[in-house]
Amino acid sequence: MVDMDWKRKMVSSDLPNSPKLSSKLHVTIPSPFKIVPVSSPISCSAPALCSAYELYLRLPELRKLWSSRDFPQWTSEPILKPALQALEISFRLVFAVCSDTRPYINHREWNRRLDSLITKQIQLVAAICEDEEEEGISAEAPVGGGRSSLSLLPQLATWRRSEALGKKILYTIDNEMSRCKYTLGLGEQNIAGKPNLRYDAICRPNEIYSLKDNPYADHIDNHENQTLYIIHQILESWIYASGNLLNRIVSSIEEEKFGKASNDVYLLEKIWKILAEIEDLHMLMDPEDFLKLKKQLQIKSTGKNDAFCFRSKGLVEMMKMSKDLRQKVPAVLAVEVDPTGGPRLQEAAMKLYARKTECDKIHLLQGMQAVEAAAKSFFFGYRQLVAAMMGSAEMNATASQESCDSLSQIFMEPTYFPSLDAAKTFLGEFWSHLG
Repeated sequence: MVDMDWKRKMVSSDLPNSPKLSSKLHVTIPSPFKIVPVSSPISCSAPALCSAYELYLRLPELRKLWSSRDFPQWTSEPILKPALQALEISFRLVFAVCSDTRPYINHREWNRRLDSLITKQIQLVAAICEDEEEEGISAEAPVGGGRSSLSLLPQLATWRRSEALGKKILYTIDNEMSRCKYTLGLGEQNIAGKPNLRYDAICRPNEIYSLKDNPYADHIDNHENQTLYIIHQILESWIYASGNLLNRIVSSIEEEKFGKASNDVYLLEKIWKILAEIEDLHMLMDPEDFLKLKKQLQIKSTGKNDAFCFRSKGLVEMMKMSKDLRQKVPAVLAVEVDPTGGPRLQEAAMKLYARKTECDKIHLLQGMQAVEAAAKSFFFGYRQLVAAMMGSAEMNATASQESCDSLSQIFMEPTYFPSLDAAKTFLGEFWSHLG
C-alpha cells in the first residue's frame, strides 16, 4: 500500500471540478520494487554448436566486413555499414528466389514478403540517416557523384524475373530517402539531384558477394540450403548493427543526451521487429526440403533448453544488452535506487509523467518498454515458428523436465521495468478514481 495523497495535491490545481477523493488512495501494486539481478533464461548453446553455426554462415569473414572502419570520422559507420550489408545480402536473396526453378515454390508470396522486408530495412536505414542530420553529423557521411557499380539491385531492376520487384525497391529508396541530404546511389531516380552515398566503398558488395556460398554448397543438393544460409546472414548483419546501436544508447544516457538515446532506442525496437520478419521467411521454405536439409546439416536439439536461435552468440548478447537497459532507469530519472526497496524510482517516474517538462526522458522510457515488448515478441514468435516448421515435438524436446523451455521463460518473465510498471499502475488507479 502506498500513500497517493501527494499525487492528488499535485494535480488538483489542474482539475478544479474533479470529484473529491478520499484523503488516501490505496492501490495494489506489482512486486518486486527493488531492482535485483534477475536470472536470465537466455544463454548460448554449447560452444561446439555455436562454432558450427558460425562456420556455416561464415561469420568470422562477415564480421571483418561489418567491423571495418573505412571512414573513421563518420560516427554512424559502425551501424550503417552492417545495415547496408544486410540490405545487399537481401538483394542476393531476391536473386536466389527468382532463380529458383522448383515448380512447387510460392513465388508470389516470396515476392510479397521480400518486398515488405526490404522496404522495412530501407526505412530503417533512412531513419538512421535522418537522425544524422538532426544531430548535425550528416556532413561526415562519405558522399560522391557516382552511382554504385557493384550492387546487385541495378541488375535485379533489369532482369525479367525480378524486374518488377527491383524497380519497386528503387522507388522505395527514392521515397524513403527523400528527407535525407543524400541518397543511396543504387540507381534510384534522385530527381532532387542529391549527392550519392559512396555505397560501394562502404558496403563492399563484391566482398559480400564472395561469401555467397556456404561450406556445404558443393556437396548438399538442396536449394533450401542457400535460402537458409542467406536468411541467417541477413539476420546476423542486423544483430551486429544492433550491438553498436546499443552501445551508442548507453553512451548517450551516460552523457545525458536523452533525446539522442530516445531516437536510437526506437531504432532498436524496429530492428527487433525486422529480425522477427526475417525469421518468418522460413515459413515459405518447402517443408520436406527443409526437413531434409535439417538432416543433411545434422541440426538437432540436445534436449537441454537448446533452442536453435541460442546458437547465435550475437542474438544472445543483443537480448542481454536490451534487457540491461533497465539498469539505466535510475540515471534517466536522476534518482538512486532505494536500498531498502522503497518506491523512490516509481515516485520519480510518476512525477516525470505528470509534469511533462522533460519529454525526451518520457520518450526514452517509453522506448525502453517498447524494446522489451518487441524482444519478447520475437522469442514468442520464434517458438511458434519452430513448432510450425519442425513439429511441436521438436519444440517440446528443448524443454527440461523441471521447467518449461527457455523461449517460454523469456516472454513469461516479469517486466524488466518494475518501477515504470508500478508508476503507470498508480497513475491508472488515480485517474480511474476521478471518474
